[in-house]
Amino acid sequence: MLATVVLGATTGGLGAARAEPSATPSEPSRPATAGRPQTFWLHLNSTATTDAILATEARRRSFIVLNAWEENLIPKLKAANPAIQVYVYKDLSSTRSYACHDGTDDADLPTGVGYCDADAHHRDWFLTAPDGTRYQYDGYPGHWQMDVGNVAYQDAWAANVIRSATAAGFDGVEMDNALFTCDGYHEGSCPARYPNDAAMQGAYRSMLANVRDDFVAAGLKAVANLANARLHAGVWDSYVEYLDGGFDEWWLTFSDTDMLPEYDEGWSRVVSEIETDEANGKITWVQPHFSAGAVQPFRYAFASYLMAAGSRAAFTQISQTDGYGDPTPWHAEYDWDLGAATGARSSAGTNLWRRSFTCGLAVVNANPTGSGARSVALGGSFVDQDGRTVTSVSLPGTSGAVLRKPGCTP
Repeated sequence: MLATVVLGATTGGLGAARAEPSATPSEPSRPATAGRPQTFWLHLNSTATTDAILATEARRRSFIVLNAWEENLIPKLKAANPAIQVYVYKDLSSTRSYACHDGTDDADLPTGVGYCDADAHHRDWFLTAPDGTRYQYDGYPGHWQMDVGNVAYQDAWAANVIRSATAAGFDGVEMDNALFTCDGYHEGSCPARYPNDAAMQGAYRSMLANVRDDFVAAGLKAVANLANARLHAGVWDSYVEYLDGGFDEWWLTFSDTDMLPEYDEGWSRVVSEIETDEANGKITWVQPHFSAGAVQPFRYAFASYLMAAGSRAAFTQISQTDGYGDPTPWHAEYDWDLGAATGARSSAGTNLWRRSFTCGLAVVNANPTGSGARSVALGGSFVDQDGRTVTSVSLPGTSGAVLRKPGCTP
């Protein structure tokens, strides 16, 4: 399975100072529309920040996720943009032994339950293999998987997270590792209590349903990391039913050359995550993977995002797995405002899609990478992403284009 985000630090070291951003920050006061992109920033690796960086990113982003020990950044972000939504990272599925020192859990945790307390008083909360040994995440030492179907664990997790998040002034919680398989992080071994994927999914739905009312009562939003939901029909919607939104950590593109075309678990399924959430008033964060400066995967992912985005979906790219430090690259297109969508996406041919906005157009070719280019007539003159005035575009497989109407003001 593809890796999901896990935190590898328990205190926020500053490290070397980072260069100031040079681009002009976006204006935060304009209302969100389908044609005005929203972005987010996961600042989870405790990289250094400055007041200038925080102010710029607060104005640019709609959502920022921090560690629990970074609450001192919230007032600075809110001062720069009172509308910014700041979330705290908390893992649903693990407790961390590295966040326990001399028998005492750290005051600020990346989880909802401390390892020391669970080990001393609630050993039944640990998820165990059929031979009784505890599950430790493969590849992530010190991450111990918990039994999310245990109601006592659910209640303790929610109470601890809500208490710390509200006291610190967070707007919501990013719940990491809402898993779908019984052998997540320990391939080939399923716990006796959850011997198959359906049983494990039931445990997660139980947890999300149980904690939902508590989060609502506390005024906290909840967005869960649902990476790889596309591989399990229906589970995205069945989890998001109990959430304010979903986060797809591995959305559409996995590298500069590995991009999902249309097939049963491909393009339409991941785009529908946004479409369904928008229809239900839910948040969607989507994160494609590709390197900075890679043109085709960016344009494919960005145009695909615009095929479904409304006022709640947000987009950002990442180039390195778990590389949640400095702000992600800013593209000029993020400052574009194409205006309101004039309708839903529509077919322009086999696996070709287009969506019109009052001041622009997005076009996607979701046929496989390497397949022949397809030409799409635009029905008028538009300015493409390279600044050329065009009346048609020619797109190879897994590529896209976002175009603006000359002189149009939304």
